[in-house]
Amino acid sequence: MTISSSLNAGVAGLAANASRLATIADNIANSATYGYKRAEAEFSSLVIESGQGTYSAGGVRVTTQRVIDQPGALATTNNATDLAVRGRGFLPVTTESSLLSDTGDFPLFLATTGSFRTDEDGFLRTTSGVTLMGWPADPDGSIPTFPRDTGAGLVPVQINVNQFTSEPTTRIALGVNLPATETEFGADGNPLELSVEYFDNLGTSQSVNIEFTPIIPTVAGASNTWTMVLTDSASGGGVIGEYEVVFDASRGSGGTITAVNTTTGGAYNPATGDFTVNVAGGPIDINIGAVGTGTGLTQLSDSFAPTSISKDGSPVGNLISVEVDANCFVRANFDIGITRTIYQIPLIDLPNPNGLIAQDNQAYRTSNESGSFFLWDAADGPTGDVVGFALEESATDVAGELTQLIQTQRAYSSNAKVIQTVELSVADEIFLPVEIWF
Repeated sequence: MTISSSLNAGVAGLAANASRLATIADNIANSATYGYKRAEAEFSSLVIESGQGTYSAGGVRVTTQRVIDQPGALATTNNATDLAVRGRGFLPVTTESSLLSDTGDFPLFLATTGSFRTDEDGFLRTTSGVTLMGWPADPDGSIPTFPRDTGAGLVPVQINVNQFTSEPTTRIALGVNLPATETEFGADGNPLELSVEYFDNLGTSQSVNIEFTPIIPTVAGASNTWTMVLTDSASGGGVIGEYEVVFDASRGSGGTITAVNTTTGGAYNPATGDFTVNVAGGPIDINIGAVGTGTGLTQLSDSFAPTSISKDGSPVGNLISVEVDANCFVRANFDIGITRTIYQIPLIDLPNPNGLIAQDNQAYRTSNESGSFFLWDAADGPTGDVVGFALEESATDVAGELTQLIQTQRAYSSNAKVIQTVELSVADEIFLPVEIWF
Protein backbone atom coordinates (compact mmCIF):
# COMPACT_ATOMS: atom_id res chain seq x y z
CA MET A 1 0.00 0.00 0.00
CA THR A 2 2.84 2.40 0.87
CA ILE A 3 4.73 1.76 -2.38
CA SER A 4 1.51 2.07 -4.41
CA SER A 5 0.64 5.40 -2.73
CA SER A 6 4.16 6.65 -3.43
CA LEU A 7 3.72 5.85 -7.10
CA ASN A 8 0.35 7.63 -7.20
CA ALA A 9 1.81 10.66 -5.44
CA GLY A 10 4.63 10.82 -7.97
CA VAL A 11 2.20 10.62 -10.86
CA ALA A 12 0.04 13.35 -9.29
CA GLY A 13 3.14 15.47 -8.82
CA LEU A 14 4.05 15.06 -12.48
CA ALA A 15 0.54 16.08 -13.56
CA ALA A 16 0.46 19.07 -11.20
CA ASN A 17 3.84 20.37 -12.30
CA ALA A 18 2.90 19.80 -15.94
CA SER A 19 -0.10 22.11 -15.37
CA ARG A 20 2.12 24.72 -13.75
CA LEU A 21 4.55 24.39 -16.63
CA ALA A 22 1.66 25.02 -19.06
CA THR A 23 0.64 28.22 -17.26
CA ILE A 24 4.24 29.44 -17.25
CA ALA A 25 4.60 28.68 -20.95
CA ASP A 26 1.37 30.56 -21.68
CA ASN A 27 2.47 33.55 -19.63
CA ILE A 28 5.89 33.78 -21.28
CA ALA A 29 4.40 33.32 -24.75
CA ASN A 30 2.03 36.25 -24.09
CA SER A 31 4.55 38.53 -22.40
CA ALA A 32 4.14 41.00 -25.30
CA THR A 33 0.37 40.59 -25.70
CA TYR A 34 -1.52 43.78 -24.81
CA GLY A 35 -4.18 43.17 -22.19
CA TYR A 36 -3.01 39.65 -21.32
CA LYS A 37 -3.72 38.52 -17.75
CA ARG A 38 -1.32 35.95 -16.38
CA ALA A 39 -2.45 32.47 -15.38
CA GLU A 40 -1.19 30.71 -12.29
CA ALA A 41 -1.35 27.21 -10.83
CA GLU A 42 -1.85 26.61 -7.13
CA PHE A 43 -1.12 23.31 -5.39
CA SER A 44 -3.02 21.81 -2.47
CA SER A 45 -2.12 18.60 -0.66
CA LEU A 46 -4.30 15.51 -0.40
CA VAL A 47 -4.09 13.54 2.84
CA ILE A 48 -4.91 9.85 3.25
CA GLU A 49 -5.43 8.57 6.79
CA SER A 50 -2.52 6.36 7.70
CA GLY A 51 -2.41 3.44 10.07
CA GLN A 52 -0.11 3.22 13.04
CA GLY A 53 3.45 2.80 11.94
CA THR A 54 2.64 3.34 8.27
CA TYR A 55 2.17 6.36 6.04
CA SER A 56 0.26 6.56 2.75
CA ALA A 57 1.02 9.40 0.36
CA GLY A 58 -2.06 11.32 -0.75
CA GLY A 59 -0.35 13.35 -3.44
CA VAL A 60 -1.17 16.80 -4.71
CA ARG A 61 -4.02 18.54 -6.51
CA VAL A 62 -3.63 21.55 -8.79
CA THR A 63 -6.07 24.37 -9.50
CA THR A 64 -5.45 27.01 -12.15
CA GLN A 65 -6.92 30.47 -12.51
CA ARG A 66 -6.34 33.67 -14.46
CA VAL A 67 -5.52 36.70 -12.32
CA ILE A 68 -7.77 39.16 -14.15
CA ASP A 69 -7.80 41.85 -11.47
CA GLN A 70 -4.04 42.32 -11.76
CA PRO A 71 -3.43 45.23 -14.16
CA GLY A 72 -0.52 45.70 -16.49
CA ALA A 73 1.38 48.92 -17.09
CA LEU A 74 0.03 51.44 -19.61
CA ALA A 75 1.97 52.12 -22.80
CA THR A 76 1.37 55.25 -24.87
CA THR A 77 0.49 55.01 -28.56
CA ASN A 78 -0.31 57.41 -31.40
CA ASN A 79 -3.88 56.22 -32.03
CA ALA A 80 -6.67 58.19 -30.33
CA THR A 81 -8.91 55.12 -30.14
CA ASP A 82 -6.33 52.92 -28.43
CA LEU A 83 -8.09 52.58 -25.07
CA ALA A 84 -7.03 51.27 -21.68
CA VAL A 85 -8.97 51.18 -18.43
CA ARG A 86 -7.00 52.81 -15.62
CA GLY A 87 -8.29 51.26 -12.43
CA ARG A 88 -11.25 49.00 -11.91
CA GLY A 89 -13.71 48.18 -14.70
CA PHE A 90 -14.02 46.64 -18.15
CA LEU A 91 -14.92 47.91 -21.60
CA PRO A 92 -17.99 46.31 -23.20
CA VAL A 93 -17.11 44.53 -26.44
CA THR A 94 -18.65 42.03 -28.80
CA THR A 95 -17.45 39.69 -31.55
CA GLU A 96 -16.95 40.26 -35.24
CA SER A 97 -19.14 37.26 -36.02
CA SER A 98 -22.15 38.91 -34.38
CA LEU A 99 -21.75 41.87 -36.76
CA LEU A 100 -21.57 39.56 -39.76
CA SER A 101 -24.65 37.63 -38.68
CA ASP A 102 -26.73 40.83 -38.97
CA THR A 103 -29.31 39.57 -36.47
CA GLY A 104 -29.02 42.50 -34.09
CA ASP A 105 -27.98 40.14 -31.29
CA PHE A 106 -24.64 41.24 -29.87
CA PRO A 107 -23.28 38.99 -27.08
CA LEU A 108 -21.57 40.96 -24.32
CA PHE A 109 -17.91 40.37 -23.57
CA LEU A 110 -15.48 42.34 -21.44
CA ALA A 111 -12.00 43.70 -22.11
CA THR A 112 -9.58 45.99 -20.32
CA THR A 113 -7.83 47.39 -23.39
CA GLY A 114 -7.96 47.38 -27.17
CA SER A 115 -6.52 49.04 -30.25
CA PHE A 116 -9.78 50.03 -31.92
CA ARG A 117 -9.87 51.37 -35.47
CA THR A 118 -12.67 51.82 -37.97
CA ASP A 119 -13.22 48.98 -40.43
CA GLU A 120 -14.77 49.20 -43.88
CA ASP A 121 -18.22 49.72 -42.32
CA GLY A 122 -17.04 52.25 -39.74
CA PHE A 123 -17.19 49.90 -36.73
CA LEU A 124 -14.52 50.44 -34.08
CA ARG A 125 -12.81 47.06 -33.72
CA THR A 126 -9.41 45.49 -33.24
CA THR A 127 -7.54 43.52 -35.90
CA SER A 128 -8.70 40.33 -34.16
CA GLY A 129 -12.36 41.36 -34.51
CA VAL A 130 -13.13 42.53 -30.96
CA THR A 131 -15.70 45.31 -31.45
CA LEU A 132 -16.29 48.17 -29.02
CA MET A 133 -19.86 48.75 -27.81
CA GLY A 134 -21.57 51.77 -26.27
CA TRP A 135 -24.77 53.76 -25.84
CA PRO A 136 -25.65 55.95 -28.87
CA ALA A 137 -26.22 59.64 -28.25
CA ASP A 138 -29.24 61.62 -29.40
CA PRO A 139 -28.76 64.16 -32.23
CA ASP A 140 -28.21 66.93 -29.67
CA GLY A 141 -25.34 64.99 -28.07
CA SER A 142 -27.20 63.92 -24.92
CA ILE A 143 -27.19 60.29 -23.79
CA PRO A 144 -30.64 58.74 -23.18
CA THR A 145 -31.33 56.74 -20.04
CA PHE A 146 -30.44 53.06 -20.47
CA PRO A 147 -30.73 50.13 -18.01
CA ARG A 148 -27.54 49.63 -16.03
CA ASP A 149 -27.90 45.96 -15.07
CA THR A 150 -28.04 44.61 -18.61
CA GLY A 151 -26.23 45.11 -21.88
CA ALA A 152 -29.48 45.31 -23.85
CA GLY A 153 -29.00 49.00 -24.71
CA LEU A 154 -25.43 48.60 -25.97
CA VAL A 155 -24.72 48.62 -29.70
CA PRO A 156 -21.46 48.38 -31.67
CA VAL A 157 -19.81 51.80 -31.99
CA GLN A 158 -20.01 52.83 -35.64
CA ILE A 159 -18.34 55.97 -36.97
CA ASN A 160 -19.57 57.52 -40.21
CA VAL A 161 -16.27 58.82 -41.57
CA ASN A 162 -18.15 60.78 -44.25
CA GLN A 163 -20.31 62.46 -41.63
CA PHE A 164 -21.31 66.12 -41.95
CA THR A 165 -22.69 68.35 -39.25
CA SER A 166 -23.61 71.93 -38.51
CA GLU A 167 -24.89 73.95 -35.57
CA PRO A 168 -27.70 76.49 -35.91
CA THR A 169 -27.21 79.98 -34.56
CA THR A 170 -29.09 80.60 -31.33
CA ARG A 171 -27.43 83.79 -30.09
CA ILE A 172 -26.10 87.03 -31.61
CA ALA A 173 -24.36 89.84 -29.72
CA LEU A 174 -24.30 93.27 -31.37
CA GLY A 175 -21.75 95.96 -30.70
CA VAL A 176 -22.61 99.00 -32.84
CA ASN A 177 -22.05 102.72 -32.42
CA LEU A 178 -24.77 104.99 -33.83
CA PRO A 179 -23.90 108.60 -34.71
CA ALA A 180 -25.37 111.02 -32.17
CA THR A 181 -25.51 113.79 -34.78
CA GLU A 182 -28.12 111.92 -36.83
CA THR A 183 -30.82 112.50 -34.19
CA GLU A 184 -30.37 116.27 -34.08
CA PHE A 185 -32.85 118.79 -35.46
CA GLY A 186 -32.30 119.29 -39.19
CA ALA A 187 -30.49 115.97 -39.85
CA ASP A 188 -31.41 114.14 -43.05
CA GLY A 189 -32.87 111.12 -41.16
CA ASN A 190 -31.56 108.49 -43.58
CA PRO A 191 -31.65 104.94 -42.18
CA LEU A 192 -28.42 103.03 -41.48
CA GLU A 193 -28.29 99.36 -42.41
CA LEU A 194 -26.41 96.40 -40.99
CA SER A 195 -26.52 92.76 -42.07
CA VAL A 196 -25.55 89.97 -39.63
CA GLU A 197 -25.01 86.41 -40.88
CA TYR A 198 -26.49 83.44 -39.05
CA PHE A 199 -26.74 79.70 -39.80
CA ASP A 200 -30.09 77.98 -40.04
CA ASN A 201 -30.96 74.45 -38.97
CA LEU A 202 -29.48 73.00 -42.18
CA GLY A 203 -26.21 74.89 -41.90
CA THR A 204 -27.19 77.35 -44.64
CA SER A 205 -26.01 80.92 -44.34
CA GLN A 206 -28.87 83.38 -43.74
CA SER A 207 -28.91 86.95 -42.48
CA VAL A 208 -30.70 89.19 -40.03
CA ASN A 209 -30.88 92.63 -41.61
CA ILE A 210 -31.10 95.52 -39.16
CA GLU A 211 -32.21 99.04 -40.12
CA PHE A 212 -31.51 101.86 -37.68
CA THR A 213 -33.64 104.94 -38.41
CA PRO A 214 -33.06 108.12 -36.37
CA ILE A 215 -36.05 109.99 -35.00
CA ILE A 216 -35.64 113.67 -35.96
CA PRO A 217 -37.09 116.22 -33.52
CA THR A 218 -39.35 119.01 -34.84
CA VAL A 219 -37.65 121.64 -32.69
CA ALA A 220 -34.02 122.40 -31.98
CA GLY A 221 -32.19 119.73 -30.01
CA ALA A 222 -31.61 115.99 -30.31
CA SER A 223 -34.04 113.13 -29.75
CA ASN A 224 -31.30 110.55 -29.00
CA THR A 225 -33.84 107.96 -30.15
CA TRP A 226 -33.67 105.39 -32.92
CA THR A 227 -36.09 102.91 -34.43
CA MET A 228 -34.49 99.49 -34.91
CA VAL A 229 -36.24 97.13 -37.37
CA LEU A 230 -35.00 93.55 -37.85
CA THR A 231 -35.89 91.43 -40.89
CA ASP A 232 -35.05 87.82 -41.76
CA SER A 233 -33.70 86.83 -45.19
CA ALA A 234 -34.97 83.26 -44.72
CA SER A 235 -38.51 84.62 -44.31
CA GLY A 236 -38.35 86.66 -47.49
CA GLY A 237 -37.44 89.84 -45.66
CA GLY A 238 -40.30 89.67 -43.17
CA VAL A 239 -40.07 91.80 -40.06
CA ILE A 240 -39.15 89.78 -36.97
CA GLY A 241 -38.76 92.62 -34.49
CA GLU A 242 -39.16 96.39 -34.12
CA TYR A 243 -37.81 98.40 -31.20
CA GLU A 244 -37.41 102.02 -30.15
CA VAL A 245 -34.00 102.56 -28.54
CA VAL A 246 -33.47 105.66 -26.38
CA PHE A 247 -29.94 106.74 -25.41
CA ASP A 248 -28.80 108.75 -22.40
CA ALA A 249 -27.29 112.21 -22.97
CA SER A 250 -26.38 112.99 -19.35
CA ARG A 251 -22.88 113.51 -18.05
CA GLY A 252 -21.23 110.24 -17.01
CA SER A 253 -23.72 108.00 -18.83
CA GLY A 254 -23.82 109.71 -22.21
CA GLY A 255 -24.19 107.34 -25.14
CA THR A 256 -25.52 104.39 -23.16
CA ILE A 257 -28.94 102.81 -23.54
CA THR A 258 -31.50 104.31 -21.20
CA ALA A 259 -34.64 102.50 -22.47
CA VAL A 260 -35.81 100.09 -25.15
CA ASN A 261 -39.50 100.05 -26.09
CA THR A 262 -40.82 96.96 -27.88
CA THR A 263 -43.18 97.35 -30.83
CA THR A 264 -43.00 93.78 -32.16
CA GLY A 265 -40.77 90.85 -31.21
CA GLY A 266 -39.65 89.54 -27.87
CA ALA A 267 -39.55 91.87 -24.89
CA TYR A 268 -36.24 93.56 -24.07
CA ASN A 269 -34.64 92.63 -20.74
CA PRO A 270 -32.94 95.77 -19.33
CA ALA A 271 -30.82 93.74 -16.91
CA THR A 272 -29.24 91.42 -19.50
CA GLY A 273 -29.71 93.41 -22.70
CA ASP A 274 -31.38 90.44 -24.44
CA PHE A 275 -34.49 90.05 -26.54
CA THR A 276 -35.63 87.10 -28.63
CA VAL A 277 -36.75 87.12 -32.27
CA ASN A 278 -38.09 84.23 -34.29
CA VAL A 279 -36.39 83.58 -37.62
CA ALA A 280 -37.65 80.95 -40.05
CA GLY A 281 -35.78 78.16 -38.26
CA GLY A 282 -36.60 79.10 -34.68
CA PRO A 283 -35.76 81.62 -31.94
CA ILE A 284 -32.51 83.57 -31.73
CA ASP A 285 -31.47 85.58 -28.68
CA ILE A 286 -30.02 88.99 -29.58
CA ASN A 287 -28.00 91.02 -27.12
CA ILE A 288 -27.69 94.80 -27.60
CA GLY A 289 -26.35 95.59 -24.12
CA ALA A 290 -27.97 96.25 -20.76
CA VAL A 291 -29.24 99.66 -19.69
CA GLY A 292 -26.48 102.05 -18.63
CA THR A 293 -23.57 99.67 -19.28
CA GLY A 294 -22.07 101.15 -22.43
CA THR A 295 -21.75 97.74 -24.09
CA GLY A 296 -23.68 96.62 -27.14
CA LEU A 297 -25.39 99.59 -28.79
CA THR A 298 -23.98 103.06 -28.09
CA GLN A 299 -24.64 106.53 -29.49
CA LEU A 300 -21.48 108.62 -29.62
CA SER A 301 -19.89 111.16 -31.96
CA ASP A 302 -20.81 111.23 -35.63
CA SER A 303 -19.71 107.79 -36.93
CA PHE A 304 -21.65 104.64 -37.66
CA ALA A 305 -19.36 101.75 -36.70
CA PRO A 306 -20.05 98.07 -35.97
CA THR A 307 -17.51 97.59 -33.16
CA SER A 308 -18.07 93.90 -32.40
CA ILE A 309 -20.47 91.28 -33.68
CA SER A 310 -20.37 87.72 -32.36
CA LYS A 311 -22.60 84.70 -32.82
CA ASP A 312 -22.65 80.99 -32.23
CA GLY A 313 -23.52 78.28 -34.76
CA SER A 314 -21.49 77.00 -37.68
CA PRO A 315 -21.82 76.01 -41.33
CA VAL A 316 -21.60 72.40 -42.52
CA GLY A 317 -18.32 70.71 -41.57
CA ASN A 318 -16.57 67.41 -42.26
CA LEU A 319 -15.58 64.80 -39.70
CA ILE A 320 -11.79 64.85 -39.25
CA SER A 321 -11.15 62.74 -36.14
CA VAL A 322 -12.69 60.72 -33.32
CA GLU A 323 -11.42 60.48 -29.77
CA VAL A 324 -12.55 59.07 -26.43
CA ASP A 325 -12.20 61.22 -23.32
CA ALA A 326 -11.47 60.09 -19.76
CA ASN A 327 -15.21 59.83 -19.01
CA CYS A 328 -15.54 57.47 -21.98
CA PHE A 329 -17.57 59.76 -24.24
CA VAL A 330 -16.83 59.18 -27.92
CA ARG A 331 -16.51 62.62 -29.51
CA ALA A 332 -16.42 63.47 -33.21
CA ASN A 333 -14.30 66.48 -34.18
CA PHE A 334 -15.20 68.49 -37.28
CA ASP A 335 -13.09 70.83 -39.40
CA ILE A 336 -15.28 73.79 -38.48
CA GLY A 337 -14.05 73.59 -34.90
CA ILE A 338 -17.01 71.91 -33.23
CA THR A 339 -17.08 68.65 -31.28
CA ARG A 340 -20.12 66.43 -30.97
CA THR A 341 -20.75 63.52 -28.59
CA ILE A 342 -21.87 60.44 -30.51
CA TYR A 343 -21.53 57.56 -28.00
CA GLN A 344 -20.90 56.88 -24.34
CA ILE A 345 -18.91 53.80 -23.37
CA PRO A 346 -19.89 52.55 -19.89
CA LEU A 347 -17.46 50.65 -17.68
CA ILE A 348 -18.58 47.27 -16.39
CA ASP A 349 -17.88 46.25 -12.82
CA LEU A 350 -18.62 42.99 -11.02
CA PRO A 351 -17.80 41.52 -7.59
CA ASN A 352 -15.24 38.89 -8.64
CA PRO A 353 -13.29 39.71 -11.81
CA ASN A 354 -11.18 36.57 -11.36
CA GLY A 355 -14.34 34.52 -11.78
CA LEU A 356 -14.71 35.64 -15.40
CA ILE A 357 -14.24 33.06 -18.13
CA ALA A 358 -11.31 33.88 -20.41
CA GLN A 359 -11.93 33.90 -24.15
CA ASP A 360 -9.66 34.40 -27.13
CA ASN A 361 -8.20 37.86 -27.86
CA GLN A 362 -8.04 39.00 -24.21
CA ALA A 363 -11.84 39.07 -23.86
CA TYR A 364 -13.89 37.64 -21.00
CA ARG A 365 -17.46 36.60 -20.33
CA THR A 366 -19.40 36.51 -17.11
CA SER A 367 -20.07 33.40 -15.05
CA ASN A 368 -21.79 32.45 -11.81
CA GLU A 369 -18.46 32.86 -10.02
CA SER A 370 -17.93 36.42 -11.31
CA GLY A 371 -21.27 37.66 -9.98
CA SER A 372 -23.78 40.03 -11.56
CA PHE A 373 -22.45 43.09 -13.34
CA PHE A 374 -23.40 46.78 -13.36
CA LEU A 375 -22.71 49.43 -15.99
CA TRP A 376 -21.15 52.59 -14.52
CA ASP A 377 -20.18 55.91 -15.98
CA ALA A 378 -16.39 55.99 -16.21
CA ALA A 379 -14.71 57.43 -13.08
CA ASP A 380 -17.99 56.98 -11.20
CA GLY A 381 -18.67 54.55 -8.38
CA PRO A 382 -15.90 51.97 -7.99
CA THR A 383 -14.64 52.24 -11.56
CA GLY A 384 -11.58 54.00 -12.88
CA ASP A 385 -11.32 56.12 -15.99
CA VAL A 386 -10.32 55.43 -19.57
CA VAL A 387 -7.05 56.54 -21.14
CA GLY A 388 -6.88 57.22 -24.85
CA PHE A 389 -3.66 56.94 -26.85
CA ALA A 390 -2.72 54.04 -24.53
CA LEU A 391 -2.78 50.26 -24.29
CA GLU A 392 -2.44 48.02 -21.24
CA GLU A 393 0.66 45.88 -21.43
CA SER A 394 0.80 42.21 -20.49
CA ALA A 395 0.71 41.49 -16.77
CA THR A 396 3.44 38.86 -17.20
CA ASP A 397 6.66 39.35 -15.24
CA VAL A 398 9.13 37.43 -17.40
CA ALA A 399 11.85 37.30 -14.71
CA GLY A 400 9.40 35.87 -12.19
CA GLU A 401 8.09 33.34 -14.70
CA LEU A 402 11.62 32.13 -15.52
CA THR A 403 12.28 31.67 -11.82
CA GLN A 404 9.13 29.60 -11.48
CA LEU A 405 10.13 27.68 -14.59
CA ILE A 406 13.38 26.56 -12.96
CA GLN A 407 11.56 25.56 -9.75
CA THR A 408 8.90 23.67 -11.70
CA GLN A 409 11.50 21.84 -13.79
CA ARG A 410 13.26 20.68 -10.65
CA ALA A 411 9.99 19.60 -9.01
CA TYR A 412 8.99 17.73 -12.18
CA SER A 413 12.35 15.94 -12.30
CA SER A 414 12.07 15.06 -8.63
CA ASN A 415 8.62 13.52 -9.08
CA ALA A 416 9.93 11.55 -12.04
CA LYS A 417 12.74 10.33 -9.78
CA VAL A 418 10.18 9.18 -7.22
CA ILE A 419 8.41 7.10 -9.88
CA GLN A 420 11.74 5.66 -11.02
CA THR A 421 12.68 4.75 -7.44
CA VAL A 422 9.32 3.08 -6.82
CA GLU A 423 9.70 1.14 -10.05
CA LEU A 424 13.13 -0.16 -9.00
CA SER A 425 11.83 -1.03 -5.53
CA VAL A 426 8.97 -3.06 -6.97
CA ALA A 427 11.33 -4.82 -9.34
CA ASP A 428 13.68 -5.73 -6.48
CA GLU A 429 10.78 -7.23 -4.52
CA ILE A 430 9.67 -9.34 -7.46
CA PHE A 431 13.09 -10.60 -8.46
CA LEU A 432 14.67 -11.24 -5.02
CA PRO A 433 17.09 -14.18 -5.23
CA VAL A 434 15.71 -17.42 -3.70
CA GLU A 435 18.19 -19.71 -1.92
CA ILE A 436 17.48 -23.42 -2.66
CA TRP A 437 18.31 -25.99 -0.02
CA PHE A 438 18.95 -29.57 -0.88
